[in-house]
Amino acid sequence: MANAVVLLIALLHVYILVLEMFLWNTPRGRKAFGLTPEFAEQTRTLAANQGLYNGFLAAGLFWGLWLGPADGGVKVFFLLCVLVAGLYGAATASRRILFVQALPATLGLLCVYLGV
Repeated sequence: MANAVVLLIALLHVYILVLEMFLWNTPRGRKAFGLTPEFAEQTRTLAANQGLYNGFLAAGLFWGLWLGPADGGVKVFFLLCVLVAGLYGAATASRRILFVQALPATLGLLCVYLGV
């Protein structure tokens, strides 16, 4: 179950990468983040940078899955990174991020720790 949760979190971050890097200025991207067209255009470069970092989180989680149970530390490290990003985002941007990023990361950490 832990690997399934980690996989879902990794896929979520790939989706966030796509939204932030490629769909930011589209109706879908603006709706996902509640943006006006003007604000989306002004922040396009910053969003792409954020998307890249979310891609790094996904890559780290995929790496941890690829390593398998022999090195759960990689999964734990990247899940902690997702948790910190989610807590910071919830505190500074939107409480919704708490449920989109921080809660799944906490669930993933719990599953990895319990070995389920």
